[in-house]
Amino acid sequence: MRAVAIVSLTLAGCAATRAAPPPPPPVTRTASLDELVRVRCAADATEVITSWTGTVYAYPRDERPRALFDVVGVNVARCLPIDAGWTLTSRELMYYLAPGGTTPLRRWRNPWTDVEVPVVHVANRLVQAPLGGGVPLTIADGRATLSIDVPLFYPNPLAADPALAAYGPSPSYQGGEFFTLSVPAAALTATTAPTMQLTWHRLGPWLPWMQMGDRPGVLLYRASGRKLGSLDELPAFLRAELRDRLPLFAHAPTCVVDARNQTSWTYFAAHLADYLAGAEFPRPAPVDPDECPAAARPHGPAPPP
Repeated sequence: MRAVAIVSLTLAGCAATRAAPPPPPPVTRTASLDELVRVRCAADATEVITSWTGTVYAYPRDERPRALFDVVGVNVARCLPIDAGWTLTSRELMYYLAPGGTTPLRRWRNPWTDVEVPVVHVANRLVQAPLGGGVPLTIADGRATLSIDVPLFYPNPLAADPALAAYGPSPSYQGGEFFTLSVPAAALTATTAPTMQLTWHRLGPWLPWMQMGDRPGVLLYRASGRKLGSLDELPAFLRAELRDRLPLFAHAPTCVVDARNQTSWTYFAAHLADYLAGAEFPRPAPVDPDECPAAARPHGPAPPP
C-alpha cells in the first residue's frame, strides 16, 4: 500500500507540473487609440491623477555631471471625445527640491555663477493635445507597457524679446520627453486602468530662471511614479498648495480649452516681473469659472470602449 501511495503522489506531482503551461511570449504591436485612452486616461472622460518623483542632473560641457534637484510632480488629466477622436487636456505642477530634501526650494544658489536666484517651479495650467495612434505596445507577464517618445524642436519663445534673451539666448528650443506607462494587460479592455506605473525622462536646456546664459550644457530629468486614487495621496506640502494657493490645478479642464499650452519657458516670460521681484512661485492660481463655458463642453456619450 505504501508503494502504491508513493507512486500515486509521484504521478499527481507530475500531472501538476504538466498542468502549468509556460507563459506566453511577449507580444509587441501598435496600441489602438482606445487602448491609449484607457492606459493614459479613462474612456468615460473621468479625471486621472498621476504623480512622480525623481532627480534632475546637470551635464555641463567638459565637466562632471551632478545632481542639482529632486522633483515632485502631479498631473491631473482627462481624455475627451472630440470629433470622432480623443483629446487629452490636463494641468501639471512640479516642484524643485534640494537633493534629499522634503520641501520646495524658494531660492537656489547657482554653483557656476555664485548668484542666488528665485526658483520658478513648473505650473503649466494647460497641457493638451489630440491623441493619435502609432504608440508601441508590449504585452508580457500580464503587463501592458506603452512607450511614448516626444522629440521637441521649435523656436525659443524667449529669444526674440530683448528683455528675456539673456535667460534663454538660443534661437531654438531642443529637447525631448520619453515616457513608459505600464498597466495590467486586462486594463486594455477596461474603462480605465486600476493601477498604472510610469517612468519619465526629459532632456532639455538650462531653465531660464537658472540664469545660465549661453553656457554649454543640458539637463536630464529622471523620474518614476504612478496613478493615484485621489489627491490625498500627495505629499502634505503639495496638498496644501492645491488647497490654499493653486486650487485651479486640483482638477483637469472639463473641455478642450481654446488657449495655447503652457511651458516653463512661456510661464517664465509671463511672470518675469514677479521673478525679478523675488516673488514666491508658483504664482497663485484660483479656479477659473469661465474657462469652460457650457457651449464648449463635450456633449453626448463617449465613444464605446
